[in-house]
Amino acid sequence: MRAAVLEAAGEVPTVRDFDEPDGEVVDVILAGCNPVDLILASGKMGQPTTPAVVGQEGIGTRDGQRVYFNSPPDPFGSWAQRCRVDPAKTFPVPDGLDDAVAVACGIAGLAAWLPLTRHADVSHGETVLVLGATGVVGRIAVQAAKLLGAGRVVAAGRNPESLEQARELGADATVRLGGDDDAAALRGQAGDGYDVVIDPVYGKPFLAALDATASGATLITIGESAGPTAEVPFRSLQARTHVGHYNNAMGAEVLRAGYEEITRHAAEGRIRIDTHRFPLEDAAQAWREQQSGPHVKIAVAP
Repeated sequence: MRAAVLEAAGEVPTVRDFDEPDGEVVDVILAGCNPVDLILASGKMGQPTTPAVVGQEGIGTRDGQRVYFNSPPDPFGSWAQRCRVDPAKTFPVPDGLDDAVAVACGIAGLAAWLPLTRHADVSHGETVLVLGATGVVGRIAVQAAKLLGAGRVVAAGRNPESLEQARELGADATVRLGGDDDAAALRGQAGDGYDVVIDPVYGKPFLAALDATASGATLITIGESAGPTAEVPFRSLQARTHVGHYNNAMGAEVLRAGYEEITRHAAEGRIRIDTHRFPLEDAAQAWREQQSGPHVKIAVAP
């Protein structure tokens, strides 16, 4: 079968023939691309298996049914014509939901949805700050927070055009980061302070957001695109809760339930996600597009 294969840590995958998977197998319709794919391939989370097919999620058909699958066992990733899957992490896809939106509701969608439903409660009109609101996870989080009952949602990020799009998706206000005083800019839209912070970026933006939170606030960090460290003063954390979220730490049944919840909203048009598809033969281009920090969900069609 044809597949995008990582030959060595840090390289861009190449498309070539690869061994057919055995065991539980799906025919892949569309594979997702995520920052975690690049991190795993880089060796920053340990030496990757090589050679191996890249990709941690996809949409496929199994026993005549369309399914979403996540975390396929090595060396069979999702950027291939067929993929071995773990049945525990294989979930049904609602009828009528576009394949690209269905895959975007997986790793990215759950990274926004689960923090807002399992780590925090925004159903009583809380004020929510979404950092990195110009990225895929952030844009989904803006929409999810409004759906779940937040009273005010503030979208923060660096790209002004993408921030305006976040407003179109439901943000009540926006804050452009990267100025002289991000903490002051965030406080300017915080009212009495943010009750919940969704943080896909960490680093300095997390510290700026922390300074603008209310007593009792919950801050949920999902990623580290702005930096892997932040020197957090203890007193700044007092009376606040900081959660480091990781989808796969939640357990398969939580992922299954969360995926059913978010895809139901997406199928009914309440969550919109911009996508860009590449054919498998252009896998290297898709990989480089993800490296550039796109504001859309990248997907690859075998």
